[in-house]
Formats: sequence, C-alpha cells, structure tokens
Amino acid sequence: MAHSMTAFTRQHRETPWGTLSLELRSVNQRYLEPHFRLPETLRNLEPHYREKLRKAVARGKVECHLRFEQDDTAKSLTINHTRLETLAQTMEAIQRRLPQSSMPSTLALLDYPGVTASEGVDNDALHAEALALFDHALTDFLEGRAREGERLAELIRERLTGIRAQVAEVRAHLPAVLERQRQLILERLEQAKAELDPARLEAEMALLAQKSDVAEELDRLETHVDEVERQLISSGPVGRRLDFLMQELNREANTLSSKAVVTDTTRCAVELKVLIEQMREQIQNME
Repeated sequence: MAHSMTAFTRQHRETPWGTLSLELRSVNQRYLEPHFRLPETLRNLEPHYREKLRKAVARGKVECHLRFEQDDTAKSLTINHTRLETLAQTMEAIQRRLPQSSMPSTLALLDYPGVTASEGVDNDALHAEALALFDHALTDFLEGRAREGERLAELIRERLTGIRAQVAEVRAHLPAVLERQRQLILERLEQAKAELDPARLEAEMALLAQKSDVAEELDRLETHVDEVERQLISSGPVGRRLDFLMQELNREANTLSSKAVVTDTTRCAVELKVLIEQMREQIQNME
C-alpha cells in the first residue's frame, strides 16, 4: 500500500509524576530527515526514537516533539521517619545531659539534612512510559500516512483510467490518420502538377507511415500504466519508482505529440500530458 509523506499525530500519556505529550509531523522530503526536541531529562531517548523511526519510515522530513509536565504533587516533600526518630533520640539524650539547652523548632528540624526529601521522579519508569508513548504515536502516525496514501492512490488511478481512454482514442484514429496523410500527399502532388510516379509515391507513403505510426508509443504508454498500478499495491516505498514512471510516460506523450499529423491526435497528446502532470504532483507527496 502506498503511503503519503504528510501526516500528523498528537498523543498524551498520564504518569504518576505528570503528563507526557508527543507530537509527530512530517512533510515531503527526498530522504528521511528526522528532527527531535526532547526535554533534557529524557534526551537519552533520542537514539531509541531515531532507530524506531528509521525502521518504520523511509522518506520525509519528520519532526518529533516530546514534552513532560510534572505534577505539583510530584514536587511535594516527604519525611524520612527513620531519620527523624534518630534525631529525636539524640535530642532527648542531649536534653538529659544538658537540661538548660534549648530545643530546636519544628522548622529547624525539617531543615536538618536527611529529615525531609523531595518526592522525585522514577526516571527509569518515566523512560519506559515515554518509549511506550512513542510506539503508540508512531502507530497512529503510520496509519495516517497509509490513509492519506490510499487517497492519493485513488486520485492517481483516476488519471490512469483517463490515460487508457486517450490511448484507446488514438488507436481508433490510426486508420483515418494514415488515409488522411495519403490524401494530403496526393492533393499536393496534384496541385504541383507533378508526374505521379507510382514507385516514388509508394516509397513516400511507406516513409510517412513509419513516421506517423505511434503504435509503439501507445504500447509503451499502456505498459507504463500497468506498472504504475502494480506499484500502487506493492509493499514498501514506491514514490521514487512512480516518479521515474512519470518521466517515462511524459517521454512517450511527447513522442506521440511530435508524430501527430491530425488535430485529434494532438489533442489526445495534450490531454495525456495534463493527466501525467496531475499524477506527478500527487506522487511528490508519496513515500
């Protein structure tokens, strides 16, 4: 299935320490060009993100932005009761030996090293949450690229149907084209009052038929159309192959135009170029 290079997803994940938010967006690019913006505390995840993205995406400029909003509750203080009990016993011993000594206030006790601590974030667990969030976002991201790619494929198939119709129309006109050319030569010779040499006339007609015969170009156009349809349902990136096929289709359309000797063929050649250009514009968005 063809994939688009354009997609966007935004995913969130609640953790015991706060909210993780991740955005993935991509636009057209000839090669894979990833950019990452991660918090400093999660910066070491970038190699993991990069490797997962490289395995899943072949082309496109991809931006990944990870945010972490820590909850206020995760910043609250906790009391080390063991440390506090040890300190209280020590103070009682001092009070017994020095009855006149003053005891510290409650705030002074809280300031004593080791009595209180900030409830920190479990970094290993947070990293695991961030990796799981990226996997979820990447899945949604790829599904979006697939949906967009299928829409692009349908637009291309519509143009392929148009190309087949134009090829069939030119084929239908071929006998009339050759007959029209024969009549034109006869009329010109008659106007010039030239002696009609049957052998020379047949040679000229054979040369004209060779120059105006576009059957080979029509066959190649149909072959390229078949190949485009095969690529649209193949696995893996197809954008570059399709872009090459557009060049080949355009080459045959130009040859057909140069060999055109009647208005109908010229019109069909122009319509072919329009259809090919429309496909090419859509293919620029495909992976």
